[in-house]
Amino acid sequence: MFSIPDKFHLAFDNWTTISMLLMILMRDFRVDSFTCHQTEYRTGDECCPLCPAGHRVKEDCTEFKSTDCQRCSDGTFMNLPNGLKRCNPCSTCDSGAGLKEKQQCKLTRDTVCEPMEGFFCTDLKSEGCAVAQKHRICEPGQYISSNGTASTDTECSECSSGSFSDGSMLSCQPHRQCEKENLLLIKAGTSSTDAECGEKSSNTTGIVISILVVLLVAATTIVLWKTKKN
Repeated sequence: MFSIPDKFHLAFDNWTTISMLLMILMRDFRVDSFTCHQTEYRTGDECCPLCPAGHRVKEDCTEFKSTDCQRCSDGTFMNLPNGLKRCNPCSTCDSGAGLKEKQQCKLTRDTVCEPMEGFFCTDLKSEGCAVAQKHRICEPGQYISSNGTASTDTECSECSSGSFSDGSMLSCQPHRQCEKENLLLIKAGTSSTDAECGEKSSNTTGIVISILVVLLVAATTIVLWKTKKN
């Protein structure tokens, strides 16, 4: 009886093993490489239709029925078609972060926040603001060169020599010129305070007193002279 040499059996077994490995690799590659249409989402080996914005997936599709979608509950939203089982929670506008509500949360849009009065946004988020900061306060000796807005901080500039500002002015004011007002300079102005002026001291009282003394002496002399004559 004709028999196959052992080396042929060994070669056949090796080829069978290689073929099986190739089939497994091709199967895994086929499973991992397939993609769903942009209007679908993948779950396992299936492609299911996406749920519309404002909804979430309640149950995935099967070969017998389409995706079962459910409307987002109050306090949640979904702004895009999706294959998710949960809607996103609505954001809150934190006053501690300098924010207030601009637009309420809707089924298809998150809450929109904006800076509170006296604050400006430091972290923009989509249509609104995520974090805000209080406007800078100018120091004495500075003036407000640019008022703060909802998106920009206040800008301060230094006063030039001969002018002053307490920090709340839109421009520095020139120091008061006492001599031009015929007044006496009591205290010189600084970059944060105006000059202080006062009335000049007057010699009128002294002159009047001197005249009265002279008159009194003259009168006394005359009286004494007349008395002595008599």
